[in-house]
Amino acid sequence: QVHVVESGGGLVQAGGSLRLSCAASGRTFSTMAWFRQAPEKEREFVAAIRSGGSTYYADSVKGRFTISRDNAKNTVYLQMNSLKPEDTAVYYCAADYGATDVYRRNYAYWGQGTQVTVSS
Repeated sequence: QVHVVESGGGLVQAGGSLRLSCAASGRTFSTMAWFRQAPEKEREFVAAIRSGGSTYYADSVKGRFTISRDNAKNTVYLQMNSLKPEDTAVYYCAADYGATDVYRRNYAYWGQGTQVTVSS
């Protein structure tokens, strides 16, 4: 079975940092990404990375968040710096074996989500 599991969420003050991890079972995914969903809002794209290393970011997190991956471990990371209260959301890891449009919510596999709360 394919499992996608996020970890690393928590409570942090504005300006602080968190590092999220997502471990996926099975063979290397071509595309892995992070999405987030705040209360009463649609799930939105945050960042994505291809197996070859290409990265993509939402405008709202450029310069603050960094996505990376360890292909050998089939694990993706999201380093979040300079966190803002508006970053508060449940963060979801997504993965797909194909070269999907990274911005759309049609990834084949999703994690259960990890809560990130940024206080002011």
